Amino acid sequence: MIVDAHTHVWPRWPYRPDVPDSDSRGRAENLLLEMDRAGVDAALVVNARIEHADDNNDYGAEAATVHKGRLLQVADIDSRFGPHYHRPGAADRLRATIERYQPVGVSHYLAAENDGWLRSDAAREFFQVAQDARLLVSLAAPPAWYDDLRDTARRFPDVPILVNHLAVVMLHPDGIDAGLRLVLDREEVPNLLVKVSGYYYGHDRPWDYPYDDRMPIVKAFAESWGPGRMVWSSDWPSLLPHHSYRQALQVLRDHAEFLSEDDIARIQGGTLETLLRERGRLQ
Repeated sequence: MIVDAHTHVWPRWPYRPDVPDSDSRGRAENLLLEMDRAGVDAALVVNARIEHADDNNDYGAEAATVHKGRLLQVADIDSRFGPHYHRPGAADRLRATIERYQPVGVSHYLAAENDGWLRSDAAREFFQVAQDARLLVSLAAPPAWYDDLRDTARRFPDVPILVNHLAVVMLHPDGIDAGLRLVLDREEVPNLLVKVSGYYYGHDRPWDYPYDDRMPIVKAFAESWGPGRMVWSSDWPSLLPHHSYRQALQVLRDHAEFLSEDDIARIQGGTLETLLRERGRLQ
């Protein structure tokens, strides 16, 4: 199978500037059309209750129900843009989210600054609930969090932790190399994985496919974390101003010469399919 590790769906377009087809452009049916054209079997729908999208968990659950087996919900909980960010009660809110939506995972967007939350008792209880429920955890985790994140991954080895968009090292204020130094490791932390996507973040030419200047970041992860800890994602529909869905799939196949065909097969679905099947989340 080919499995997309990071997409969004929206009942109305939440980004600025607005678009003339705001009631349809981000809908699940358009994502499925792109998946069908590219031969992608399934996708994680990463919910984000950003501005103008307070109901994104509800829409994600609806899309996952209507398109069962193709779209799998990763529900947003307590992200930095919401009112409950690192407030007491995270584990209880997670339990309520699981009961309401029955997602395959949960998504949490961390702020750029590390406030120490991952080392708190509240975070440990949160991850224990996730582990007991056999959830994936999707994290937007800037480089400042990675010492704490590795500790969390070791503490909860049965929780696959998927970090967004090449660990957003492209946005590190001291530059990509400094971001990579914080993020890369050669430790055995097999449940900490990186989503290979988001090449255009922080780019002064975000349309400049095939992003030759971003491939060294992918190579650095392949050499440090290894292909078994990398999962492909498209970042649909955020990619739309920059390149196509098909190009998101092809860029590794055509321009990552340091990856073998077997590596790419693992990255573009093999690893994530295994994790999902182990948890009974794929038919």
